[in-house]
Amino acid sequence: MMSWTVADAVNYKGLPADRTKTGGWVPAALVLGIEINERLSTMGIAVNLVTYLGGTMHLPSAASANIVTDFMGTAFLLSLLGGFLADSFLGRYKTIAIFALIQAMGTGMLTVTTGLPQLRPPTCHPHDKYCEPANGFEMGILYLALYLIALGTGGLKSSVSGFGTDQFDEKDEKEKSQMAYFFNRFFIFISIGTLAAVTVLVYVQDEVGRSWAYGICCISMVIAIIIFFSGTKRYRYKRSSGSPIVQIFQVILAATRKRNMDVPYDVGMLYETNPEGSSRIQHTDQFRCLDKAAIVAQGDFDDHDLNPNPWKLCTVTRVEEVKMMARLIPIWATTILFWTTYAQMITFSVEQAATMERNVGKFKIPAGSLTVFFVSAILITLIMYDRFIMPLWQKLKGKPGFTSLQKIAIGLVLSTMGMGIAALVEMKRLSVAKSTGRNLSTLPISVFYLIPQFFLVGAGEGFIYTGQLDFFITQSPKGMKTMSTGLFLTTLALGFFVSSFLVSIIKKVTGSNGGHDWLADNINYGRLDCFYGLLAILGVINFGLYIICATWFKPRKDKYMETINNGNVVEDKC
Repeated sequence: MMSWTVADAVNYKGLPADRTKTGGWVPAALVLGIEINERLSTMGIAVNLVTYLGGTMHLPSAASANIVTDFMGTAFLLSLLGGFLADSFLGRYKTIAIFALIQAMGTGMLTVTTGLPQLRPPTCHPHDKYCEPANGFEMGILYLALYLIALGTGGLKSSVSGFGTDQFDEKDEKEKSQMAYFFNRFFIFISIGTLAAVTVLVYVQDEVGRSWAYGICCISMVIAIIIFFSGTKRYRYKRSSGSPIVQIFQVILAATRKRNMDVPYDVGMLYETNPEGSSRIQHTDQFRCLDKAAIVAQGDFDDHDLNPNPWKLCTVTRVEEVKMMARLIPIWATTILFWTTYAQMITFSVEQAATMERNVGKFKIPAGSLTVFFVSAILITLIMYDRFIMPLWQKLKGKPGFTSLQKIAIGLVLSTMGMGIAALVEMKRLSVAKSTGRNLSTLPISVFYLIPQFFLVGAGEGFIYTGQLDFFITQSPKGMKTMSTGLFLTTLALGFFVSSFLVSIIKKVTGSNGGHDWLADNINYGRLDCFYGLLAILGVINFGLYIICATWFKPRKDKYMETINNGNVVEDKC
């Protein structure tokens, strides 16, 4: 019979969690409420920030794009900090609570910053030849608000998905099946928040005022925090197993100390504290240099201490956990470029939209709201996958949908196609600009030409985000889930930073010595199509590298998780 308690979870009092009173979909939904509001704030700012920087702060287009991508990149990079704090000191619950409050403070500050005329340069009129850009003080206040939001986002991103999965017991078949749907529905909730951001919030920013829109974000986050706290007694809490970063460095240092020693032929001679224990992970042959950390040598044990110095001797299980993290790196590296492509959807694609005909009858679509097609593609993809593909795949293959690596591959293909089409559409837009006049504020070409690129990259995100999230959580050691989530989110961070790097390099190379600047301040004079074409070519090359890495990394089946949780033997296929 299944126990009434959850083996590795406690309730808010620190007692074993009662499965009838804690966990399940209700507390998981309360956690998702925080994620919806985080995405509402972050995306509500990011998708329309480039127009604010150019139109109100009077910054060049390339500089505006880089500020947006640096902001988003920093937000996701800080997820590593949030993951470290959650795993080492605070736990996921406290991490979510603290960083949600930080983000609410950031959006509150941004509300004030955009509302005060003293914190922006004088208004620039269309007939003015020179527009005074924002000074250092004005930009400094704006940066402070933005990076407070980035800090809050980073702390939340690393813990929300992990705390949500904590509400389901992998050893209970019913709850395990519910978890299989959690990742998909988690991203549906994210997309709902994004949809509200790119429609309602962007409209409020353009037609009512940015401070009103950001004020809505601040208030909604405060409400979400209150709702989150209301579920305190219903949550399941997982005990912290210590800092995974420290554990990784212990293995690396111990293996380095013994680099001149030979690994014994009989791996049974390697150090293991509980050879038959339920938490043991069996030895694998890959990365054998790390096995040296488990070789017992003189001086590994301190005087009068039965336990070894962990910086000199590690267990086989600890070494295998580090190997598991190392196996994630090739897949991690080959998914970064997708998010570089994604960055263009909230920067240069929005600038494209701002130059095109956006009227539908008497209503003029805000340029930032074009990303509604991007988000709609995500939602359509996820709903189709959840309602039709998963049940169909279950009948045909006996598996609940595509594997995580297959979903990542689909996402990479769709994004590369999106960039190829984006290059063709930009060629069309530039030809119209050349024939009608490059200085026109609105070109006689419909903004709906941009729908295919938004739709393809959006559908790609629907696959790759859920695939990455599933991959990094299920293929990582049990005690390193928060860190692995942070590792996944660094692909987003580096994708944005790579975008900033490419923009800076291309701006320097093509804009110097009187050359034809691909990324001119007025994109009607640039060659954005060449930039998109370059990204499409890089996407093809990256996909080839991904196929090699995915073939090398054989995805684990159910027995893999049993190895982590129950100690079953699994053949190493990597």
